[in-house]
Amino acid sequence: MEVLFVKDVSGIGKAGQTKKVADGYARNYLLPRKLAVVATATAMKQAESLRQASVKKETETRDEAQTLAGILANTRLVFQMKAGENDRLFGAITAGDIAEALQRDHQITIDRRKIELDAPIKGLGEHRVPIKLHPEVPATVTVAVERE
Repeated sequence: MEVLFVKDVSGIGKAGQTKKVADGYARNYLLPRKLAVVATATAMKQAESLRQASVKKETETRDEAQTLAGILANTRLVFQMKAGENDRLFGAITAGDIAEALQRDHQITIDRRKIELDAPIKGLGEHRVPIKLHPEVPATVTVAVERE
């Protein structure tokens, strides 16, 4: 079945795009959730305005992400924690802790799931932590861990 996407569907299609999908997927998932409509002649006419709106929204989000990435590049978060021998922390700094510190200290709201921390930070020193703001915009924040 050929459908016209009304909203972005991750991994499948973007708003304004037409694509052939399985009948059951369209009937049971896309259409009931109003993520897509059947690609008819009138729907195809509306597709162009959807494409333009999608491009405009994508540009705005990319610009916002670039601005935020510039701010984050100059941001340094300092955590003071107890540490034992070999500069190992009693505890760890997680993505949730970083998101909370950004909100508390710099009034920057970032979802903890966008902070790409491979493993919790368990050592003293400075760490560069990548943040996924937008697929095309890389951002990093510096996290300094000091002995309490």
